[in-house]
Order: sequence, then structure tokens, then C-alpha cells
Amino acid sequence: MNNTFNINRFGLLLKRQWLDFGKIYLGTLVVLIGIIIGFYSYFIPSIHSNNITDYDGNLDMRFRYGLFLFLGFLFISIIASNYFNLLGQKSRAILELMTPASVFEKFLSGIFYTAIISLFSYLLIFYLTDLAFVKYLNSNIDAFKGINPKVTEAQSISHQLFNDKNYLEYCGYFFASPFLITSIFLLGSVYFNRFHYIKTAISVMIFSGITAYIIFKAADILTSDMVRVNHGNYRNNGDSALLLILLITTALTLIFWAIAYIRLKEKEV
Repeated sequence: MNNTFNINRFGLLLKRQWLDFGKIYLGTLVVLIGIIIGFYSYFIPSIHSNNITDYDGNLDMRFRYGLFLFLGFLFISIIASNYFNLLGQKSRAILELMTPASVFEKFLSGIFYTAIISLFSYLLIFYLTDLAFVKYLNSNIDAFKGINPKVTEAQSISHQLFNDKNYLEYCGYFFASPFLITSIFLLGSVYFNRFHYIKTAISVMIFSGITAYIIFKAADILTSDMVRVNHGNYRNNGDSALLLILLITTALTLIFWAIAYIRLKEKEV
């Protein structure tokens, strides 16, 4: 039998991990659904409101984008930060480390639950909730047109993201961003013994601030004696910058996963 990876052993490990991780995951999922429904119920346009449309005459649902990004960050980071938290509890760490599975299989199960299952479930729940509220609004569109005859039907966020060229064109460049977030907080759950989320968040803020300062100062020094020349190629420069963001986020994700794997092996030893 392969000591590094065995599909049957990996399947059993996923079932075993769900017994502990599933409780946290399902609890967080219930809270997530409640928060989304609460925000939608409070912010969706109402026939009793004065401002029910955006600048294009659509029913005003602009609050969704900020909610989608902020709540998504919190959800996937909390899930990732709690995955290996048992390693910080001496009474549970021994049992966890003695689980009959290789380090590689334990690491893959972490990626499966934190980077795949959590992200997929968040997108599914958010889109289904959004679709339900959009259908509710459209079923009462005549009442809104009585207030403003120019009102058009609301569109689900998934429809706008994947059918609007302005969104669809740039979504691919940020494909690795959620995986980068989960990789950072998964590393934090392995590295820190207590207060995983807080310590990881503080570390991210400190290193992000230092990195931003270094980049800003370096760019300022390197371009201090240069003269800006405008050749009108904003589009090419923008695409190059977005491609660079994709490459950097992908590379950092792989690096953090590699560090988490090495740290997990050290814990086993």
C-alpha cells in the first residue's frame, strides 16, 4: 500500500475529519445564511422607499457586491482558520496526529474542505438566496413600476457577473484570490496553537502594511527622476497589471500551501 497517498484511506480520512470539522462548518453555515437573509431583508428595495433604483434605472441591489466580498472573506477565512485548530490542544493533538493517514492525505483533506467545499458552499448559498429575493422583487415589479414607470426587473448577481462583459472580463484575473485567503488562514491554523484567527489576521495586516510601504518607497525612488510619457495604451497596461496580480496570487497560494504542508510534517515529528 502506498504510504503517501491511498484513495480508500483518503476517503476514510475525509469521513473522519467531518466528525470534528463538520460541526464547526455546519454551525458557521447556519450563521451565514441568517446574516445573508438579514442583510437582504433590510436593504432590498421596498415599495415604501423613495430611492428604489440605481443610476441605470434598475432596482437598486448594489449592496450585494460589498456584502458578497466582505462576507465571503470572513466565511472562508474562519473555516480555514479552524481546520487544524485541534493541533493546538495537547489532549486532542496526539489523537489527531495518530490518525492512520499520511501527512500528505491530511494536508489534502485540509485543502478539500477549506478551499473547495467552503468556497463552493458559500457561492451556492449566496446565489440561491440572492435568486430567491430577486424572484420576489420581480414578482412585485408592477408595484415598483407604479412608483417609477422606468423601473426594470432585477437581475441575480450570478447573472450579472457571468453575463456582463465588464464583470466577466476581469473575474478570471482574481480566480486565485479566495484560494490565497484560505491558504493563509490554513497555515495559521497549523502554525499557531491558540487564537488562530486573530493572530493570523494581525500577521497579515502587519506583513501587508510592510510590503505596501516597501513597494511604495521603492517605486517612488525608482521613478523620482523619470518623466511620464503617455502613449495611450491604458488597456494593455491594465491587462498586464491584472495578469501580474493573477500570477502573484497563484504563486503565493502555492507557497503558503507548501509551508503549511512542511509545518504539518514538523508537527507529526
